[in-house]
Amino acid sequence: MAIKLYDSLTRELRELHPAQPAGVFTFYNCGPTVYAPAHIGNFRTFVVNDVLRRLLELEFGAANVKHVRNLTDVDDKTIKRARDEGRSLTEVTKRWTDKFHADCAALNCLPPHEEPRAADPKHLREQVNMIECLLDKGNAYRTADGSVYFKVSSFPGYGRLSRVKERELQPGAALKTLAADADEKEDGSDFALWKAWKPDDGPNKWPGPKGAAEGRPGWHIECSAMSKSILGATIDLHSGGVDLLFPHHENEIAQSECCNGTTFARHWYHSEHLLVDGKKMSKSLGNLYTLDDLATKGFSPMAVRYALLSGHPRKQLNFTLDSLHAAESALHTLRAYRATLPDAGVTHDVFAPVLAALQEDLNTPAALGALFTIVNRKDGQADTASFDRILLALGLVLAPNPRRISAPAEIQAIADRRWAAKLAKDFATADALRKELAAGGWSMLDRKDGFSLEPAKK
Repeated sequence: MAIKLYDSLTRELRELHPAQPAGVFTFYNCGPTVYAPAHIGNFRTFVVNDVLRRLLELEFGAANVKHVRNLTDVDDKTIKRARDEGRSLTEVTKRWTDKFHADCAALNCLPPHEEPRAADPKHLREQVNMIECLLDKGNAYRTADGSVYFKVSSFPGYGRLSRVKERELQPGAALKTLAADADEKEDGSDFALWKAWKPDDGPNKWPGPKGAAEGRPGWHIECSAMSKSILGATIDLHSGGVDLLFPHHENEIAQSECCNGTTFARHWYHSEHLLVDGKKMSKSLGNLYTLDDLATKGFSPMAVRYALLSGHPRKQLNFTLDSLHAAESALHTLRAYRATLPDAGVTHDVFAPVLAALQEDLNTPAALGALFTIVNRKDGQADTASFDRILLALGLVLAPNPRRISAPAEIQAIADRRWAAKLAKDFATADALRKELAAGGWSMLDRKDGFSLEPAKK
């Protein structure tokens, strides 16, 4: 069964496959701007992309998938943070890049095969080369201050992805989302390819395209240049959050296709916004959570991952602390279930419906529902190998929650067996294992959503 994924450009479900039969599937997704810790809204997109990456590797083989994710390490936000802290741009972006990588590892997100940085000298040169190509072809122009802008009117296909042309883009009309770039643009819809240096940029400037001033690249050009450098002029899949659909991805298409003369991405996929307690995340509401914020409240990163997968990626998800409690409970149940499975011996893959749900538009809630249907059925047709394959696809690791279990591994194993016996209503075994725990100096407290272990009182 092939993977079918909604295509944001054609507005239909389409099968994913590499451009060349038996070729490598090329996959690019936009990474973070490294000036502060990523929040859980950011990580919804990265976790969804991680499941997609895992599914692609199951479908085509790990050696036949190439995943690239960029890091935006030079833009207004990173420069402002460096200026405010009195530190170099490199110091600031390295700090937050390291933090991002640590959070990704905690959430069990696979690292991309390549992770190019916008300010890397090699990739800066590639961005300048692409801008010069657009200037030569008449798709871009220089302004009096030495900046370079893309001429949107030169690309008739502008707006196909976001449908912005149908809604609000008219000749000579300034789009509010783009108008802030500069006063020197020929048209309000044009966007920056190269920004001339200004005093607020401090020491952060590089040689510009021919005829332009020293400065730095615009935000949009980096993905076009770096994806072309690593994956080629046409990629099989480009993904990201819905907030990037316009203007970022729309602009990527315009500059890439004008420069390269070919289709930029064969398939586009976008995940929806995350709400927290029914509201948009913001610092003022106190609901903009980072992974560290949730760890302080006692929740494991794996519970966060599970909660982020509990809603369909293409629908808004309402994230609550109650959903994290439910996620911890679900992980307890899965851990206890696995303890009951034999290592091998099944004649068919009982978990096929879980994989089928993922293959149908990355339907993670349907996949989790199918998984728990099988878990609750307790029909004895599963083994650890087939179960672990599904956990691998979902990226779930059933390590104990340190908030609730800090016992030695052998005590934890007994507790998991006892919980599994209780779920199976084998109360005689459950009682025997409870006594075994007590003899080892531990007491096990049952809850609706699982259990906790505590040293026995003397």
